[in-house]
Amino acid sequence: MAPRSCPCGLPTPYQDCCGRFHRGEAAAATAEQLMRSRFSAFATGDEAYLLRTWHPSTRPARLGLDRKMRWVRLEVLESTGGSVVHTEGTVRFRAHYVERGRAGEQEEHSRFVRLDGRWVYAGAS
Repeated sequence: MAPRSCPCGLPTPYQDCCGRFHRGEAAAATAEQLMRSRFSAFATGDEAYLLRTWHPSTRPARLGLDRKMRWVRLEVLESTGGSVVHTEGTVRFRAHYVERGRAGEQEEHSRFVRLDGRWVYAGAS
């Protein structure tokens, strides 16, 4: 059986792509990589990872993910900064989902910052 592809949209098996971040074996090197891994965390229901990668000043106490919503596809529309040499970055994306049999999408322009050397989600701009 072929390995399951990663929900983030990259042509890599989940275990080798975002799965390694979710398991804590690696940290995202760029803001876009963190955003992709967070999308995959929504797709796999990994609330702990989402909270762990959220800036403490904007992080909710808990998420309570909607299990009736299935995140199915990600489009990265643009990114600024957020490379291995930056301390801030933004990623604009469109996330596609299915909820109760109906397709939908959410577009966001997310802000990311480095905190203690790691990228974290700081909110939407």
